[in-house]
Amino acid sequence: MRKSVVAIVGRPNVGKSTIFNRLVGERISIVEDVPGVTRDRIYSQAEWLNTTFNIIDTGGIELGDEPLLVQMREQAEVAINEADVIIFMVNGREGITAADDEVAKILFKSNKPVVLAVNKVDNPEMRDQIYEFYSLGFGEPFPISGTHGLGLGDLLDDVVKHFPELEQPEEDDLTIHFSLIGRPNVGKSSLVNALLNQERVIVSDIAGTTRDAVDTPFTKDDKDFVIIDTAGMRKRGKIYETTEKYSILRALKAIERSDVVLTLIDAESGIIEQDKKIAGYAHEAGKAVVIVVNKWDTVETNEKSMKEFEEKIRAHFQFLDYAPIVFLSAKTKKRLHTLIPSVLEASENHAKRVETNVLNDVIMDALAMNPTPTVKGKRLKIMYATQVSVKPPSFVVFVNDPELMHFSYERFLENRIREAFGFEGTPIKIFARRRK
Repeated sequence: MRKSVVAIVGRPNVGKSTIFNRLVGERISIVEDVPGVTRDRIYSQAEWLNTTFNIIDTGGIELGDEPLLVQMREQAEVAINEADVIIFMVNGREGITAADDEVAKILFKSNKPVVLAVNKVDNPEMRDQIYEFYSLGFGEPFPISGTHGLGLGDLLDDVVKHFPELEQPEEDDLTIHFSLIGRPNVGKSSLVNALLNQERVIVSDIAGTTRDAVDTPFTKDDKDFVIIDTAGMRKRGKIYETTEKYSILRALKAIERSDVVLTLIDAESGIIEQDKKIAGYAHEAGKAVVIVVNKWDTVETNEKSMKEFEEKIRAHFQFLDYAPIVFLSAKTKKRLHTLIPSVLEASENHAKRVETNVLNDVIMDALAMNPTPTVKGKRLKIMYATQVSVKPPSFVVFVNDPELMHFSYERFLENRIREAFGFEGTPIKIFARRRK
């Protein structure tokens, strides 16, 4: 299901990045007491009242003709267009400025729900200074302090109230949705065309041609699919480029709607750091993953080439050790027939359920093979395990003390489960719970 999107918008130096970091729980945005430090949109996820949502930190909206200011304003406007709810942030110490009024005009035109946050209200005595902000026309202003984390609960309560009713997926829908992600010019659109055997999407040698996610249903071997082509994802420093205004967030939305994510790598240019970051989005979302090495026709190969390239991938993508690797050429359609079977298998494993009695037989065999460790004189005891959900397959292991479940032993159990039941193409999750 698609997550709601919240954008934090305001003129420079009102504390947007500080609040962003508070909400996502880590220091992602650069925070510095200098206007204009955040120059592009930065995305992450936050959670409130058991609701997870995407959140965008933006460069401050500041009017002017200087190229940087123009780009910052464009980026903020893009974030506004993508958002379901907007947090309009102002500085409680400085009062309403002309720049705040200009931002308010832009927000009124958006027709989006706007929640007004008055930041830097660091003590109760300052609360009397917030009433002037009613004149901005967005209703009750919420006094908050990014420095001290004050008032964020009330602010988020109001933000969540404005979330739209998002469409729930149909449980009996057997259609497999898969998306293509990767940096620009790795051949995503060409692969879509090759799979559909017709020119449904634009193909170009210019990086960043695809600006939106495009859904195309098709049927193969009596199986229904929806393929989602996305704009190429680039490093954050380049996001302000016109052709990629929407690329990152829409790619994340495509991942959320997918059962399987195809992570494309360019065989010609090889593996770069950005490939790992892009693949990480799919892994963190708990989606099934197939690694696709495209443009294999452009590489001089011998009988060892494929194995050597696969070893490089495994070394760089250790967190995707469960993902199958497919080598093909979208241009020549060489080895194209190997892709859909891998997508099918990954999708089936992503939704696979294991019977509890069979699962516990495997767990008991694992315990006999490698007894649980002792930590500070206490031994981990595993009572039983059960699968609690799919997509991805998730297991709860009931133990005497969850603190005794070391990562290395959890990894050992995961490997035994994979050996017994397969699960190629999908991550699996294991949670240790105290038996009550």
